[in-house]
Amino acid sequence: MSGTHLLIGVFLGFLSGIPCTFSQSAVNNLQTIEVMKPTGNAEQRDARMAWWRDARFGMFIHWGLYAVPAGEWNGKTGYGEWIRTSAEIPLEVYDQFRPKFNPVQFDADAWVKMAKDAGMKYIVITSKHHDGFCMFDTRQTDFNIMTTPFSRDPMKELAAACKKHGLKFCFYYSIMDWHHPDYLPRRGWEKNRSAGGADFNRYVAYMKAQLKELLTNYGDIGVLWFDGEWESTWNENHGQEIYDYVRMLQPSVIVNNRVGAGRLDMQGLTKDGAFGGDFGTPEQQIPATGLPGVDWETCMTMNDHWGYNKADKNFKSTKEMIRMLADIASKGGNYLLNVGPTAEGLIPPESVERLASIGNWMKVNSESIYGTMPSPFSHLSWGRCTQKKDISGSVLYLHVFDWPVNGKLILPGVMNSPENAFLLADPGRKALKIKREKGALIISLPSTQPDSMNSVIAVHLKGALALTKGMAVPLKEKD
Repeated sequence: MSGTHLLIGVFLGFLSGIPCTFSQSAVNNLQTIEVMKPTGNAEQRDARMAWWRDARFGMFIHWGLYAVPAGEWNGKTGYGEWIRTSAEIPLEVYDQFRPKFNPVQFDADAWVKMAKDAGMKYIVITSKHHDGFCMFDTRQTDFNIMTTPFSRDPMKELAAACKKHGLKFCFYYSIMDWHHPDYLPRRGWEKNRSAGGADFNRYVAYMKAQLKELLTNYGDIGVLWFDGEWESTWNENHGQEIYDYVRMLQPSVIVNNRVGAGRLDMQGLTKDGAFGGDFGTPEQQIPATGLPGVDWETCMTMNDHWGYNKADKNFKSTKEMIRMLADIASKGGNYLLNVGPTAEGLIPPESVERLASIGNWMKVNSESIYGTMPSPFSHLSWGRCTQKKDISGSVLYLHVFDWPVNGKLILPGVMNSPENAFLLADPGRKALKIKREKGALIISLPSTQPDSMNSVIAVHLKGALALTKGMAVPLKEKD
């Protein structure tokens, strides 16, 4: 279903009790498409992954019908985007959120500008979450935002705003679907919702039809971020088929490892021998030593929920999130930080405030994040390290969390001769004194730490980085 000319009829039909429908003709037509295997070697893969590896920092957005109850149901306030199943809300009751969803305060340009000002390089937004509600203009079902009072396509507006501001626009898409009649299995508590006549292959065709819309109608898509792949009906063959299909539609699109069925756990790794897409997806955690040899991205909430929960005020501090960003970059990963907008279309003020503060830090220190490589050190007691190579040698970015009381920062095991060192927060970039002592470089620091959250020192070294035995992180080749 597409366009506002069908809105009145569909909306009145919904209010009269007519169920949401799915376009069978579109699904049947899609089944005739021959899926081609993507071609490409490691060099081509590196080329399409280059922007993502350089970015390091992105915004996750969980937004959908679940914003209407705002985390509350029957007096309980601990729900989020899973509210339909965690609160056991019958389908016909959950469908009644649709005429209440009217985010008139949504401003795509403001959202994208907020992400850009925070130093984020890409946005990943829920085009469809597990509840099956589509936040885009789709012809495959009328269970979508065009049949709400809002009757606009926010994905189209966000795609345009991302293009305007130079951010990569990306889609989250749930494989699991609690609404579609052909998705299996049903929820265990849905005793009165029969699975009779359901055809999972028909559901996969429905997915393909929607993915074709997402990769055809919104310009270049940076990432397809799949989720909900863990139920028994999904398998490796389905995952490989979908991966090949979307790469046929947009060869440059990057796909996470949740497209397959081989994800081990929330640490984001894929089982040996299983199909792992393009990158791993640790959730709500940072791997202690990163995931050597694997591209990876930690996705994390600002508070305790992905979708909007009006009662959840347990927000991480700006300091905590800035240090997480440095920690993740120092281990070779990306940080996908979530916001959960309201049903009115507003990003919560706590998130807005923190994004602005992170942006202030990034304005000074972003070169220590973007395009960096993992830390060469196995451990640093005072903070983290990222690194780059330059024309004459190497650059180490020292993220100092704990400012030394004696003003002496010890950089152990570096064999290179230092060229200079300076604080990124110093506009004049005045050189800091460096001396060598017992196999370490000792950097003399000002008595006052410029930024108590994370002060960054750039150390330029002559030649390729060389460390004494036992100091370096063991390197592994990428797949």
